[in-house]
Amino acid sequence: MTDHFTTRTIDVTTGSAEAVHDLTAACASFLRDVARGRDGLLNVFTPHATAGLAVIETGAGSDDDLLDALRTLLPADDRWRHRHGSPGHGRDHVLPALVPPHATLPVAGGELALGTWQSVVLVDTNGDNPQRTVRLSFLG
Repeated sequence: MTDHFTTRTIDVTTGSAEAVHDLTAACASFLRDVARGRDGLLNVFTPHATAGLAVIETGAGSDDDLLDALRTLLPADDRWRHRHGSPGHGRDHVLPALVPPHATLPVAGGELALGTWQSVVLVDTNGDNPQRTVRLSFLG
């Protein structure tokens, strides 16, 4: 039975270009503060209509490969009905259907139970909104 729930928001500056921003260290820091050796779940959520969360390898080119794949699947052109903002901005509103705005991750002994090469990342293709909020919630 779980008896502990804690939540915190963090602010992330993603900049004016497409970005994959690594949140793994922020997640680990949060868990050090609140999990205190317990098992449970970490939920990561971004309350934005144009950003998502993923668990991928970073630093070996996978983050750039992800952005390239999204550019192929969701080109920044005039095909989108949602047309405010920068040209092609409608694709940013489709992004969360492919890269959801949430992830729930296992916590074992107070630490993220990720695989060796896995990282938790914020995926942001919307250069019109360089400031993002991410909510971290631990249940355990």
